[in-house]
Amino acid sequence: MLHRRAFCACASAALVSSFASNNADAVEAACAVMTGDRQRALNPDEALARLKEGNERFVAGKTINCDLMQQARETSKSQAPFAAIVSCMDSRVAPELVFDQRIGDVFCTRVAGNFINTDFLGSLEYATKVVGARTIVVLGHSDCGAIKGAIDHVKLGNLTATLAHIQPAVTASKTSGERTSKNAAFVQTVAETNVRMGMAALTAKSPVIKGLVKAGQLRIAGAMQDLPTGRVSFLA
Repeated sequence: MLHRRAFCACASAALVSSFASNNADAVEAACAVMTGDRQRALNPDEALARLKEGNERFVAGKTINCDLMQQARETSKSQAPFAAIVSCMDSRVAPELVFDQRIGDVFCTRVAGNFINTDFLGSLEYATKVVGARTIVVLGHSDCGAIKGAIDHVKLGNLTATLAHIQPAVTASKTSGERTSKNAAFVQTVAETNVRMGMAALTAKSPVIKGLVKAGQLRIAGAMQDLPTGRVSFLA
């Protein structure tokens, strides 16, 4: 019979070995290039869960480091991203980093204010119907400059037309305070409303995307990134 101390030592070693093995398996799985087979094996809920798990790693400072050049080589001839993300162009909102994803994992369409227009719809139809992405996430963020500009009716060259896409969200948003960018709560409300309107536009304006959702092949989600913490909260 093993001495109690020796038994404990063996048990501890086994646990450490098991944890290291499981962790290595997790890293290997995360670093594996997203192939067509792996993409098709994911259902829409699993695709969204993959993004949520990645953000948890990002917030916790436990992002997974991979050989990105190897991934670049392996995806140079084809791609099979599992998700498409519509986000703001803000330099602090980088979807691949925020969701701890890598080359070949996600499509990203970005514009100031993360609104949905015809160009975005066409791109997202390609991402989903043609390439097979399983989820679309419309991602807004706190303290958004584009949202503030739309609220304050900023006029500047072509930016005027860009911000006009956000005006419906400004009009639809209610507040108990002043309707200016100085009201942080109002800015947040408009940003969330803008995300929800973007989500609705995906199926309202695209029969292709609507059909994929109806068939259970695609899931649409809305989310907000908190800039100070990096945490992404998904809207109900």
